[in-house]
Amino acid sequence: MVDGLIIRSSSIHAAGCYTTQAIKKGSRVCEYDGPRFTKEQADERYKDRFVTYLFSCGDDGKVIDGFGTAMFINHSCDPNCETEDDDGRIFVMAIRDIAAGEELTYEYNLHDSDDEEGNCYCGTPKCRGTMFSDEEVKRRKKLEKAKIKTSRP
Repeated sequence: MVDGLIIRSSSIHAAGCYTTQAIKKGSRVCEYDGPRFTKEQADERYKDRFVTYLFSCGDDGKVIDGFGTAMFINHSCDPNCETEDDDGRIFVMAIRDIAAGEELTYEYNLHDSDDEEGNCYCGTPKCRGTMFSDEEVKRRKKLEKAKIKTSRP
């Protein structure tokens, strides 16, 4: 893992994770780690919370209740990192060389969310305006079309 990660104010969202040293493409930056729950357990546990740091992992409906450095890595539509599942462990990996002082970001690809909006504020020229995955955007459009069809007389 990379040394020299710090948390400070971010123009993307509140606090962000920055590196104080250069990171080479392909490096493991940090691990997204914490207690694991089913989505249902997490929904119940956090039903009254506005902010959570849940990371969906695997095909069994488990989520990681992130705690630590990785929870401060913000979403970007033009990220410098991505996540990798290595036998159930989630690592944040550099997808390009990252200069010292840069904020670390990855694309959240939110899905199966109860949130109405997943607005993105990354500010990059490639911004899609949402943190939802392409598949989730398509699913929501399909649901909206179906709702409109069924509401017509």
